[in-house]
Amino acid sequence: MATINDVARIAGVSKRTVSRVINNSPMVNQATRDKINAVIKELDYAPSPQARGLAFSRSYLMGLIYDDPNALSIHAIQRGILNICLDKGYELIVRPFDHQSATLAERVIHFIQRSKLDGVILLPPLSADEGLVAALRAGGYNYVRIGNVAFDALPHLVYAADRESMADLSDYLVSLGHRNIAVIAGPPSRLATTERLEGFQQGLMARGVTLRDDDILIGDFTYDAGVRLGTKLLSRESPPTAIFALNDEMAAGVLQAARKLGLDVPGDVSVAGYDDSPLATKIYPALTTFHRPNARLAEQAVQKLLQQIGLTDDEVEIEGCFRPELILRQSTGPVRQ
Repeated sequence: MATINDVARIAGVSKRTVSRVINNSPMVNQATRDKINAVIKELDYAPSPQARGLAFSRSYLMGLIYDDPNALSIHAIQRGILNICLDKGYELIVRPFDHQSATLAERVIHFIQRSKLDGVILLPPLSADEGLVAALRAGGYNYVRIGNVAFDALPHLVYAADRESMADLSDYLVSLGHRNIAVIAGPPSRLATTERLEGFQQGLMARGVTLRDDDILIGDFTYDAGVRLGTKLLSRESPPTAIFALNDEMAAGVLQAARKLGLDVPGDVSVAGYDDSPLATKIYPALTTFHRPNARLAEQAVQKLLQQIGLTDDEVEIEGCFRPELILRQSTGPVRQ
């Protein structure tokens, strides 16, 4: 197998210069960079992650930690992370944690130390845990939080502006004539619940529609909760003409509840969700929902983590805020006259 010494000898440069090219250092001119890359390709040279780690005091490992029942969004985020980190020679270690554990911070720190991670990316609801983040700061660990609100300095944060985007759905449903509207929310302890619910309520109030307390039912972001609570809402004497479930799993459950009750969607009731997961286009009718750019959020989180590690230019500003996009499909329509 070719070594870095072989590359340096054939290219007529020092081993340090080859190392700089491998690590995308800006300290090498383009002509030299092209020559070295040509030799690397010719020799089919692949740098050893272990050797790179020893040379640069890095492990070339980053972690992704989460506690979320939505495996579909985790997949999209992993794909976004790998789009960037593999190109930089990084490997990803994925680990779930119980966000309600009394020893969460201690266990995460132990995971970072044992795996010798160069940094971690935190997903909701872990990313909203200020105690965990305080422990990471105190230990000097590199981290980036993916969230629903600006709860940290931008070098450590990328987020989807859920609250602001809810006005798009409020405006759309009211424009279709809906006034009797209900919401199936997630657990009150989840920041996603607070941001989406309050943003939706504020959007409706701005258009003259107020949600009563009994128009808001609490679920747990699962399909079964959507079926159970959807059945409860649609069995009322005066059922809502539109239901907004705060994720696609629960929205799919509402569609099933309507089907069991013999109701037409969207003729009798319009249904909307959030996530734009693959499920949204695989059910009937296809689901109106919010598309959160999970892969793009993850790519930006990796770029910010690499800046902290020192592998990219820390003076380049990386985007941190994304507005989810309302995707209109067949599950919503005008109020039946």
